[in-house]
Amino acid sequence: MIKNIAIVSLSSGIIGEPGVQFEVELGLRRLEEYGLNVKFMPHAKKGLNYVQAHPEQRAEDLLEAFRDPEIDMILCAIGGDDTYRLLPYLFEYDELKNAVTDKVFLGFSDTTINHLMLHKVGLKTFYGQSFFSDVCELGPEMLPYTRQYFEELIRTGHIREIAPSPVWYRERERFTPDQVGVPRQALPDHGFELLQGPPVFSGKILGGCIDTIYDIFNGERYADMPALCEQYVLFPDAADWAGRILLLESSEEKPEPEKYRRALAYLKEAGVFEAVSGVLAGKPMDEAHAEEYKKLLVEVIDCPELPIVFNINIGHALPRCILPFGVDAVVDAERQRIRFDQEI
Repeated sequence: MIKNIAIVSLSSGIIGEPGVQFEVELGLRRLEEYGLNVKFMPHAKKGLNYVQAHPEQRAEDLLEAFRDPEIDMILCAIGGDDTYRLLPYLFEYDELKNAVTDKVFLGFSDTTINHLMLHKVGLKTFYGQSFFSDVCELGPEMLPYTRQYFEELIRTGHIREIAPSPVWYRERERFTPDQVGVPRQALPDHGFELLQGPPVFSGKILGGCIDTIYDIFNGERYADMPALCEQYVLFPDAADWAGRILLLESSEEKPEPEKYRRALAYLKEAGVFEAVSGVLAGKPMDEAHAEEYKKLLVEVIDCPELPIVFNINIGHALPRCILPFGVDAVVDAERQRIRFDQEI
C-alpha cells in the first residue's frame, strides 16, 4: 500500500504558477483524504521559467525521490515537451542506474521519455495519469473511471485488469476558479476496437505518446533531441521490442494525420512492427482524427496478421486508465479486457 508520494516536475513547471494554486490545493486535499503523505520535491513548484531553465534540477529531484527510502511512489506533476534534456544528468555517469529503487512511477505524455529512461535501467513503470491533469480535476471529484485505477494503484501497488470506460469527456474550454465543482460533458463510448489481427495476444507493454516518440526521430520541435536520444540510446532497439505490445496515444495537440503517418513510418523503419506482438492505440482527445488514425495504423504498419486495438482509454483523452509497463499482459479484444500479471 502506498503511504508516501513524491511529486516531481520533470517537464513543465506549471504547478508552481500562482494562477493554478487553487487547482494544486484541490489535488493536494484529495491525496491527503486518501491518507497519503505528499512531498513536493524541492524544484517541482519553482514555476514555468525556472523549471524550463534548469533540467539539472529536475533530474536531481527525480534522483532524490528514488534515493529517499520513505517515498513509495513518484507521481509526475504533468507532462510538457522537453524532459529529454535530463538525459545527460541521469546517464552521463550512470546517475539514474545508481539511484533507482523499486518504487511506483506514474506519468504520461512527455513523461514517455522518462518511462523509456527507466526502462533502460530495468524499472517497471505505470503509464496514464498525472497529478495536475487527473488528481486536480476541477469537477466535483476525480473522474470515476480515472479514480478507479488511481485508487487501485495506491491501494495495492498493482493494476490487475483494464476494461473500457462507458463514457468519454470533452475537454474543458476554461480552467478557471469558476469551473471548480462543474462536471465535464460526458458522451457514450463504444469500447476497444479490433482493427485487424487475432483478438487475443500477449506481451509486456511499452510505448507512450506518439508526438513525443516522433520528436525522438525528428528535430522539428527541438533540433538537438534526436541526437541526444541517440547518444544515450534512449529508444529501444528492435531486439528489445521483440514480443512486446506497443502503446501509442496522441497528445492534446491533436496531430494532423500526416504527422501521425510520419511517426508510424519512423517506428516501422526502426523495426518495431516486425518485432512486437501487437499494438494498442489510445482514444484521441475529443476523438480528433480518429478515423484517419485507424486507417493509417492499418496502412502504414502493413502487416495484416499483427493485432491492432484502437480506442483504449489511455493518454490525453478523458477518462484515463493506468497501464503497467514491463508486466506480462493479455489483451482480449472480444472480452474487452486487458489483464496483467500482478507481480511488479
